[in-house]
Amino acid sequence: MFDYKLLAALAAVIEQGGFERAAQVLGLSQSAISQRIKLLEARVGQPVLVRATPPSPTEVGRQLLNHVQQVRLLERDLHRQVPALDEEGLPERLRIALNADSLATWWAGAVSTFCAEQQVLLDLVVEDQDVGLKRMRAGEVAACLCGSERPVAGARSLALGAMRYRALASPAFMARYFPHGFEPRRLARTPAIVFGPDDFLQHRYLASLGIEDGFLHHLCPSSEGFLRLAEAGVGWGLVPERQASAQLQRGDLVEICADTPIDVPLYWHHWRNGGQLLAQLTEHLRQMAPGWLVPL
Repeated sequence: MFDYKLLAALAAVIEQGGFERAAQVLGLSQSAISQRIKLLEARVGQPVLVRATPPSPTEVGRQLLNHVQQVRLLERDLHRQVPALDEEGLPERLRIALNADSLATWWAGAVSTFCAEQQVLLDLVVEDQDVGLKRMRAGEVAACLCGSERPVAGARSLALGAMRYRALASPAFMARYFPHGFEPRRLARTPAIVFGPDDFLQHRYLASLGIEDGFLHHLCPSSEGFLRLAEAGVGWGLVPERQASAQLQRGDLVEICADTPIDVPLYWHHWRNGGQLLAQLTEHLRQMAPGWLVPL
């Protein structure tokens, strides 16, 4: 039989990014958390954590974390059927990985009624759409939004739609770097804005214009900051069409090359045995997504 106090300690260390914060969340001392992890490793006969900053799970650690995520969700179903078992009576907390652009545009509007009706709290982990699935594979989240269709073992994926991005810049930026009109070959020598090292959207856009070499770029890991830098003329970048609609209407931003959007598919991944709450959220997103995303 599993000792779920030990598994809760493992989950807290990974979710909180360290032993000290895990101890605070569980109301224990740091040494107590460390002892629980050591006892868990003794019982499974191998390490469950890579002691790094932040700690990361080993392969067996990932399997245990996946188990913990699913047990938490199944326990919620049981508490609703037998309320006396729920001693604390606290709302369930769903840990979900999603990309920053979804969070900045459509996610809040899509899930607000669900959170209110189901009395669920969200613990959102922001990751690029190309790497969010790593969090789920590591057992750190119960579900994720990402650009990959293929689910991890024990999970399912659902195609929600696509986010449409347009290559935008300020009129002043265009006048400075393209005084005689847009020339694709010059784009690699003008500063771009990239969200982070895992963001290859600008690379894809340049490749579509026949530019395969490297390019000059700023790094800005903030959706709001990304938009502000583009408005200020710091660089050009691919911005969600929905996020920049007001700026486009006012003329604060313009499309650098007309009618060349890039659609990024979004897939919802969730555990196959994730209980009723995860199944209900999945169905809710299936119904809401067409109002926020473009068809694949």
